Amino acid sequence: MKFFGRPSHTLARTSKRDIPAGLWTKCEACDQLLYNKALEESLKVCPKCDFHFPLTAQERLALLVDAGTFEEWDAGLSPSDPLKFQGPKASYADKVKEDQQTCQMRDACLTGTGRLDGHPVVLGLTDSRFMMGSMGSVVGEKLTRAIERAADLHRPLVIVSGSGGGARMQEGLYSLMQMAKTSSALMRLDEAGGLFLSVLTHPTMAGVLASFASLGDLILAEPKALIGFTGPRVIEQTIRQKLPEGFQRSEFLLEHGLVDLIVHRRDMKTTLSRLLADLV
Repeated sequence: MKFFGRPSHTLARTSKRDIPAGLWTKCEACDQLLYNKALEESLKVCPKCDFHFPLTAQERLALLVDAGTFEEWDAGLSPSDPLKFQGPKASYADKVKEDQQTCQMRDACLTGTGRLDGHPVVLGLTDSRFMMGSMGSVVGEKLTRAIERAADLHRPLVIVSGSGGGARMQEGLYSLMQMAKTSSALMRLDEAGGLFLSVLTHPTMAGVLASFASLGDLILAEPKALIGFTGPRVIEQTIRQKLPEGFQRSEFLLEHGLVDLIVHRRDMKTTLSRLLADLV
């Protein structure tokens, strides 16, 4: 009897080799191995720990906007390379082209108008696949135009932020200027009596959080999203102290007043709809 003989080893190797690649995703919060099809059916939320994976701009659009009502704005805007930036592995121009092909977007932001559960809204979405959703001149310009049109059309504004990259360093001051530009546009929207609902998702960091993302009349966040300016690891290395448990997560920020509501992804559209009905 050869319970541990060669045939069983051969079978094990064959089974492993026959498993197709790309079927499973590891949850970054709990390390659970998740079947990709099941993960998509759960709106990309881990069934074990409830961690919300990032969504693409198109997935977020399908989740929030009534089918057939979205009209995209400024789709043709594409970033330039004012600094002729050359990174250690590729130039900025090459990286932009690569991400444009991967994401089928010209930059990290999608803007337009549509209906959310019947409510007419102006919508802005950032996509973390495109240079971590960082804010360059095109992202800032598209969001500013969307904010200004929300004021002109007297429609509420909803921006869903998913930017782990903050301001895009490859554009230097051109990128940093977008923080002031978007903030100024939101001030004018507020003076005109407009409504801005800001939705923070994992991750929302750096210059994006320090500008338009934190200026909502109400700020909603998905559970367990990383939200902050500088990452916790950098902070700990700088101050040489251990940070509190859950620091810079949605729940911590709700407790400390930066976030008004934490909303599960499956409830986001109905929650926004209820707020729009109550506030508009």
